[in-house]
Amino acid sequence: MQQVKAGDVVKVHYTGKLTSGEQFDSSAGREPLEFTVGAGQMIKGFDAAMPGMSIGEKKTINIAPEDAYGPRSEEAIIPFPKENVPADMKLEPGMTLTLTDQMGQPIPVVVVDVKEDIIILDANHFLAGQELVFDIELVEIA
Repeated sequence: MQQVKAGDVVKVHYTGKLTSGEQFDSSAGREPLEFTVGAGQMIKGFDAAMPGMSIGEKKTINIAPEDAYGPRSEEAIIPFPKENVPADMKLEPGMTLTLTDQMGQPIPVVVVDVKEDIIILDANHFLAGQELVFDIELVEIA
C-alpha cells in the first residue's frame, strides 16, 4: 500500500482543536485540504505527521506550540498611536483589526487596551502559545 513521503501532494480532511476540546478549524463540509508534504505549506507538526500514512488512515496528533504557531511573543504587543485611527472608529478590547506591513501584507491584530493617546495591539497569531490537536484523515496521495 502506498505511503506518504516528503514531496507527495496529499489531500486530507482534518479537524483542529485546542486541548480544551474547543474546535478552531475543520475541513468538514468542504473539499479536503491539498498540500505538498515537506514544502513548508503547513505548520511543522502537521507536516511531520504525514510521512508513512496510507490512504484512508486516520490519526490524532498533538502539536506543541513550537511546532505550530510558536510561543506568544511580548514583541508582538505593540503600542499604536490613536491619531492613526479614524476618529469615528469606536475601538474596544477584543476587536480584530487589520494593519498592513511595509510590504503591503495584511497583519491581523487584536485590540488589547484603549488608552488616551495609544491603542495596545496584539499581533500574535491567535493560536500562538497553544498546544493543538488535529484529527487527520488521508484522502488521497496525488
